[in-house]
Amino acid sequence: MARFTRLQVVAMMEDQGMVPLYYHPDVELGKGILKALYEGGARLIEFTNRGDFAHEVFGALNKYCEEHLPDMVMGVGSITDAGAASLYMQLGANFVVTPVLREDIAYACNRKKVLWSPGCGSLSEICRAEELGCEIVKLFPGSTYGPEFVKAIKGPQPWTSVMPTGGVSPDEENLRGWFDAGVTCVGMGSKLISSKVLETKDFEGLRIKVKETLSLIKTIQNE
Repeated sequence: MARFTRLQVVAMMEDQGMVPLYYHPDVELGKGILKALYEGGARLIEFTNRGDFAHEVFGALNKYCEEHLPDMVMGVGSITDAGAASLYMQLGANFVVTPVLREDIAYACNRKKVLWSPGCGSLSEICRAEELGCEIVKLFPGSTYGPEFVKAIKGPQPWTSVMPTGGVSPDEENLRGWFDAGVTCVGMGSKLISSKVLETKDFEGLRIKVKETLSLIKTIQNE
């Protein structure tokens, strides 16, 4: 069962402005990643469902968060059906992110009042997601659409909250482009938690990068 409510997760996404995401099958490596993110100031993380027995890794890491990183909101991404969503919610997922819009996932998550963020690529999909109770829409892949797409949809729908994922990097120009366009937060994967970080276990370097990125986002948000 989720430790954080849907409204708490929405508030955290809005405040943090960034959802770090990654996948790796090594539980101990995952603990190091989570600890580095936490010490860098992050309080929300998306673990992507991309490997065999990924749910077992997620379950172990979520238990680790509950015991050692109590304020960390852990969710799951790359969910493609209601069965997988239900499995991860049983393991305590606090939010569910999907690459596409699927109504069966909406029903499963809404039934347990767990935040779900579907990947959308058109205004029609975004409208349908919101009709199904979506609070924050995932724009995916973000690199395909870019900040101009966000600006365009915020015109007729200023109430829409958007989280681009894919094509987001921690450099200032990229982040300013997205936030100036009106995004609520950004999803950031390999540009933040790179393969090099995973290979070398550079947790200190990751901690510093997370701290710097969160500080930059906060500065941009407050301008």
